[in-house]
Amino acid sequence: MSGQPTTDNNLIEDVAEFYAAIDRASLTHKLSAERPYVYTTMEIYDVNNGIRGAGGLGVLAADTRRVAEDLEIPFVMLTPFYREERHQTMNDFVPQDNYTPRKPTDFGFQKVGDVPVKIADKPEAMLEIYEKICGSTRFLTISEDNFGVLYGGDSSEDNRLYQMVALGFGGYQALKMRGLKPAVMQLNETATTFSAVARLDELCRNGMGIYEAIVYVRKHTLYTNHTLVMAAEPVYTYEQFEKYVFPNIVSPAVKHFISGLFRDARLRLNNLTIELAEAKNCVSRLHAKVINFTDLSGERVDFKAITNGIDFNTWLMPEIMDFYHDKGILDKFNMPGENFREILKSLVASDLRGFKKLGRAKLNKELETRKNQYGKIVQIPEGALLYEFKRRFVSYKRPWMPFEHPDEFRSILFENDAHYIMSGMMAGNVGAGDTTYDRLQVMLHNIDSEPYLRERVHYITDYDESLSAAMSAGSDVSINVPEVGWEACGTSFMKDIGDLTMLISTNDGGVADIEPPPVLEVRGENYQEEIASLYTQMRLAAEIWRDDQKWTEEITRQLAAYLPIMSGARMMRDYLRYLFKTN
Repeated sequence: MSGQPTTDNNLIEDVAEFYAAIDRASLTHKLSAERPYVYTTMEIYDVNNGIRGAGGLGVLAADTRRVAEDLEIPFVMLTPFYREERHQTMNDFVPQDNYTPRKPTDFGFQKVGDVPVKIADKPEAMLEIYEKICGSTRFLTISEDNFGVLYGGDSSEDNRLYQMVALGFGGYQALKMRGLKPAVMQLNETATTFSAVARLDELCRNGMGIYEAIVYVRKHTLYTNHTLVMAAEPVYTYEQFEKYVFPNIVSPAVKHFISGLFRDARLRLNNLTIELAEAKNCVSRLHAKVINFTDLSGERVDFKAITNGIDFNTWLMPEIMDFYHDKGILDKFNMPGENFREILKSLVASDLRGFKKLGRAKLNKELETRKNQYGKIVQIPEGALLYEFKRRFVSYKRPWMPFEHPDEFRSILFENDAHYIMSGMMAGNVGAGDTTYDRLQVMLHNIDSEPYLRERVHYITDYDESLSAAMSAGSDVSINVPEVGWEACGTSFMKDIGDLTMLISTNDGGVADIEPPPVLEVRGENYQEEIASLYTQMRLAAEIWRDDQKWTEEITRQLAAYLPIMSGARMMRDYLRYLFKTN
């Protein structure tokens, strides 16, 4: 079949190897309740557990823990618990940030102690440690009243560094408090690097030589990168390290080692993380191919490609999950079944259409609790064609692309009796002068100026997990048009494909794991050609949607190609193989 994964030639063998990798007997000597897999992240997007992140990185963190719980892997999620949760409303097309207080105890967390973090010339900050057990996994969170909000201020400001230091040194103390010794520490971006520094300091304090300790930490640390541009990584001054970092390090050798990494009294956290992690991965094949990070000697650093996956149980409709399992499309580990591609060929439109009808009802139920850009509740007619865009609102994702030629866009909606629904969080602390903010204003005003668009285009405020899942379930066509070369992976498209939604996409991020991508591809030599291509594919999607046979073939084509890549269990299998060298 055209578009099959190029490295998935023997799926049965892959599944058998995965079973061996998660078998309790084969992992006992490497992972246990006392020696867990520790995942450190500044952000997690897990509303059910009271922690609401900002975007894809946090969603991935939550999915990783859920998959570990399903697979009964000893796993610790080490993360802050932010005392304020951010929501967005719309006032005269202007996004408004609102913060509501949150307490860990409201979500089943138990306080297990306090740990200090030191700041030069100031009293120790006492961090409260909260724990929540979820099967084989647990949360260990740090929190205090003045910790601040997620991603508040510039990335190189003092408060950001304090938050990172608090998670790293405070979080490592929390692990010791609970009697946990990490078998491996996964650093979800460089903001979490101080966990590895804390471990290095402990080894040296206990008598290990600095070089031996560095080798040990490197062997037990994985750095997962989600950033394609090295210049985007935060940079801190030596003065900032003297105030926030060095007071928490006891070993003079560790201080000396870190001091030697500065250049012109400045240190990029990426350089420190590269020094402390032997295993390094990017989150899609394209990401690993194009990333150009260098170490302090100027040598290019190699990253292994481990494409992100999603937790199917969270993001796919339960009715669809039951169907996949009953048919043998997915096995008990939520990996593709041995003959899943052959089974997909036998699916009929009536079954699949029934799931989309149910998904539309779920979406409308979710929309009953939501407001659009006018502060009104929206309901999408059952039989209407529905396009959707649900992505974080940043420039490279280009949410405004369909609106560049309003007349053409309006004619597509009119000719196909279609609606367009969109949602996504904007970055905090933005205002006039911010490119994304300004373009959002222009986009919403242009919609408002056209009566038909005003009736058919719905911008839903306060994007979150629940709305995202409902939009995948209830929409017919998903729009994913990042500027090629900027998307590290993106997982929203996986949720759409799993919930039987057609995908229109540029060939970027995880979509590009398969060449050519088995989706309705947007391409062009320049932006205007890409816009024209997008409109062509939107019209083609409408034509396919109206034809049962063509639609079924398109939906199953996507599933046949991407189901192995989308699987969160596959992602965990790949990490276990990489870290524990499972054969």
